[in-house]
Amino acid sequence: MSLTEPVGSTAPHLVIRSQPIDGVSAQLMDHLPTEGGLAWVRRGDGHVGWGVAARLDVAGGNRFQEAVTWWKDLVAAAVVRDEVGVPGSGLVCFGSFGFTDDDPGQLVVPEVIVGRRGGTTWVTTISPASSLGAPPELVVHEPSPVHDVAFADGARSGTDWSSIVADAIKRITAGELDKVVLARDLIAIAEQPIDLRWPLRRLAAAYPNCWTFSVDGLIGATPELLVRREKGLITSRVLAGTIRRTGDDAHDLALAASLARSSKDLEEHEFAVRSVADALKPHCKSMNVPETPFVLHLPNVMHLATDVAGVANNGASALGLAAALHPSAAVCGTPTDLARDLIGEIEGMRRGRFSGPVGWMDAAGDGEWCIALRCGQADPDDPRRMRIFAGAGIVAGSDPVAELAETNAKLVPMRDALGD
Repeated sequence: MSLTEPVGSTAPHLVIRSQPIDGVSAQLMDHLPTEGGLAWVRRGDGHVGWGVAARLDVAGGNRFQEAVTWWKDLVAAAVVRDEVGVPGSGLVCFGSFGFTDDDPGQLVVPEVIVGRRGGTTWVTTISPASSLGAPPELVVHEPSPVHDVAFADGARSGTDWSSIVADAIKRITAGELDKVVLARDLIAIAEQPIDLRWPLRRLAAAYPNCWTFSVDGLIGATPELLVRREKGLITSRVLAGTIRRTGDDAHDLALAASLARSSKDLEEHEFAVRSVADALKPHCKSMNVPETPFVLHLPNVMHLATDVAGVANNGASALGLAAALHPSAAVCGTPTDLARDLIGEIEGMRRGRFSGPVGWMDAAGDGEWCIALRCGQADPDDPRRMRIFAGAGIVAGSDPVAELAETNAKLVPMRDALGD
């Protein structure tokens, strides 16, 4: 079986070497080749990779456990020489998972990883056990600009989506459930094949405080950390409650204050925080859940945000914790089962990997998994096309027109990244 092809459920034997290196570009993504690039970057730190040393494709109700087991087997069989010793060096996988059990996901171990943490830069080579590849000579690649992009309605028009929101509000008001998150998509169509490195690099430049990612054709810049596990500390950033920025600083400060007082947004946020805290509690011996959120300022929107932190009390990996958290109220609703059923009934589209976990993990089980938001999925059958997504949390006090405007604001990062 070739290790450059999906390896199914059998974990291969790999040899891994990480060593410090000079000559790394200030923008890690400058080193990505034309095809198959993987990326996880925030504030210039993170790692990028290319090639496929091992890969697992999973779907179904047991997909997270299958991935966790496969990764443990791969780690147990690997020979690692890590001369760097920072989070992200050594053996690392990138991964993304679908929103529903039926949506496919994957873990990918690249052949080459270039990383940066603080002032330390390194290169990792990953090879079959029979050989150890030499560190590659790093070169800077210039992506092809994306020109002449048109946007078309996806599964539903904005008007149709607003009517679905109105239906959901009626059901919430009738007491069927407390909150549901509804998503919509647009189709981006370019004149030429889309070089994913172009929007990826623009996202990283425009949204440095977000996690910019690329995994198997899914790219984006998400502000929402589902879970980070690092040396026994577990953290999660919850975002729910959104208002669009105007570009006028004084006006935006007033809007931030109104967001912080909004009963509708505070209610939506409370549902999301509670769902995360409840899911993490069994895995923590102590937790800190702030009583009130803060306002997170991004270039295009502002969110109510809460950072939940805990001390791990078991060996659950970062991916295992992400599985326990998914889907949170921030992307599904409350109660989870009822909200998920309603999404399947009225949303009218397959989300794919939008709003599913995306991230990375190392051999110790530490890593970061975010929620795949502000993102787009390349069309595997037509490289000129991409689906981009946005969603909004619907509660009793929601207004369909305002919720549509919120999704339009959330579509801005990908629309701008794909624009001229």
